[in-house]
Amino acid sequence: MEILGSGTSQGVPVIGCDCPVCRSADPRDKRHRASALVHYAGLDLLVDCGPDFRTQALRAGLKRLDGILLTHAHMDHIGGLDDTRALQWTLGWEPHIWCEQRVLDALKKHFHYMFAQELYPGVPTWHIHLIDERPFRIGGAEIVPIRCMHGKLPILGFRFGKLAYLTDVSGIDAAEMEKLRDLDAMTINCVMHTPHHSHFSLPQAVEFLQRTGVKEGYLTHLSHYLGTHAELEAQLPPHIRPAYDGLVISAK
Repeated sequence: MEILGSGTSQGVPVIGCDCPVCRSADPRDKRHRASALVHYAGLDLLVDCGPDFRTQALRAGLKRLDGILLTHAHMDHIGGLDDTRALQWTLGWEPHIWCEQRVLDALKKHFHYMFAQELYPGVPTWHIHLIDERPFRIGGAEIVPIRCMHGKLPILGFRFGKLAYLTDVSGIDAAEMEKLRDLDAMTINCVMHTPHHSHFSLPQAVEFLQRTGVKEGYLTHLSHYLGTHAELEAQLPPHIRPAYDGLVISAK
């Protein structure tokens, strides 16, 4: 799994901010909106497609994509979907998207021109596959959705074999926690040291990762409130690290 973006909804640096994190020269402190490219069972799967997708795809040298999985419909997670039309022009790939019904409803609102009876020339043809908490398959790959809460909004994370990608989580019930056992690596979101209404705080994220027993945990969806990458890393247990844009995470 390659972390395409490790930042919160505003990204880092934040427009107009002059704090030490936003002025940091460390490339690990330049954070696009949260997204990941998962290489699993011979497939290349994009998890979320935020407003930085074009830049992320160019940096990653993206030349293939087998599907897009959406965790939820907030704009920092779907705002780049229009740029998937380039894949149709250059690769001949018509985007296949896996999402919940509530996410599809939001896509029809925000990208109404994609669903018109008469499509404007150049608009990509989307193929939507509806999912819920039940495991599903893409080709020969089984993917396990994880039901999480993002404040009051139900969202999904995803398990790919021994690896899981979760973001924008503020709570998860015991039954869904069982889906996260015996993992080699997992991401989880964290936006600040203090409590937040719809995201884990740093102590909550660390406790969550320790509770799962995951071998390696990575913090993502990070804001400038957490300090620099180096400062945050120094506060964490050895098996938990801050993610950064371009990081590659492997299951053992």
